Amino acid sequence: MSGVQDVEAKPGANAIFMVWGIDDYPKAKEVVSKITGELEALVRSRLNRFPGSETGAVMGFGAQAWAQLFPNRSVPPELEVFKEIKGEKHVAPSTPGDLFFHIRSSRMDICQELAAVISLDLSEVAHSLDETQGFRFFDSRALIGFVDGTENPESLNATQFARIAGDKLFAKSEEFLFGSYALVQKYLHDMKAWEKLPVEEQEKVIGRHKFDDRELTDDLKPENAHNAVTNISDENGEELKIVRANMPFANPSKGEFGTYFIGYSGKFSTTKRMLENMFIGDPPGNTDRLLEFSTPITGTLFFVPSATLLSQLAEED
Repeated sequence: MSGVQDVEAKPGANAIFMVWGIDDYPKAKEVVSKITGELEALVRSRLNRFPGSETGAVMGFGAQAWAQLFPNRSVPPELEVFKEIKGEKHVAPSTPGDLFFHIRSSRMDICQELAAVISLDLSEVAHSLDETQGFRFFDSRALIGFVDGTENPESLNATQFARIAGDKLFAKSEEFLFGSYALVQKYLHDMKAWEKLPVEEQEKVIGRHKFDDRELTDDLKPENAHNAVTNISDENGEELKIVRANMPFANPSKGEFGTYFIGYSGKFSTTKRMLENMFIGDPPGNTDRLLEFSTPITGTLFFVPSATLLSQLAEED
């Protein structure tokens, strides 16, 4: 793997997530072409300088940016402006975003250097909508104390679920094959309320044991447990999955503790169904109890081209 557009990679020890809004699309075209053309080399340089650093970068495009920057190309079939999902009690908001970068490494200084190089170019034609720095918390746990990403598919299965497969009827065009849809949400946790819950009650909210990460048995797991409402299947009963690259983030002096959620999927409809189950419920009203303690403040959908397509985009007229 080149380290670019590697959506199946483990979350890693450190990450920087950047969402940008483009100010001037005609002027931005040249800058974006430069970044898409150089990103693989930028990552490879750091892998050569720091072997074993597990450095990688993912670049994604929002629906409006794709249409404006690449008007001669068709649109990925499920790329759209993310629509707010509103239930009776909870809301998954929709927030703007044209470009998305997910930079990860075993070293934060490498993440910082790579983010700075990209930002120096982009700052001429775009403005930062959000930058979040993620970190590994103990043994890959969220700040609420439970292991995150337990349900992720492994190895070849991860590719099957994370990337657009070779189904041309669905993909509409071969150019989008092996790309991915990335839904990003920034969740803030009410740690004071969460920590008042006894551990056994926390386990019922998540659907797993806190210490050893074992799944609760069916007789102990409530229907509104987090891992119950996000467990979905297709019409044939086959379980549908996404690849999560979630990372904790925090600003303790401001009382901010959260999780940066990323769902990489070959079909955004899979991620969307999970969110609808969480925020609306199936049946309606059976909402994810974790939302009583975790509130999303962003929500944006991006298309992540394959590494091959990303390099081709640099040559667009």
